[in-house]
Amino acid sequence: MVKEFKAFIAKGNVLDLAVAVIIGGAFGAIVTSLVNDIIMPLIGVILGGTDFTTLAITVGDASITYGNFIQAIINFLIIAFVIFMIVRSANGMKKKEEPKPAAPKGPSAEDLLAEIRDLLKSQNS
Repeated sequence: MVKEFKAFIAKGNVLDLAVAVIIGGAFGAIVTSLVNDIIMPLIGVILGGTDFTTLAITVGDASITYGNFIQAIINFLIIAFVIFMIVRSANGMKKKEEPKPAAPKGPSAEDLLAEIRDLLKSQNS
């Protein structure tokens, strides 16, 4: 079982996934900072000084901070857009493979077998 586990971990796909998760986490922190420190203050100024993180509704003792939810949605949309742009540019950089020429069409296997049969018949006659 230890051998199988080592083989599983050594596979390229698992290592690639681990690297992607680590880089994704770091990228998420960068985008969160971009949204929190640059974009949201600008949106707040445009909307008259509104700070979304302070938006909340109090129901009894509970505080529903819907401003944080709005902030999370904006974070998600920006991350999704940036990832879309990265994937789009990566796909554009891929070398487009030229289609391989199709194998030349010839007689079918049945036609060849019939021709061989006829040749054998003509040699035996």
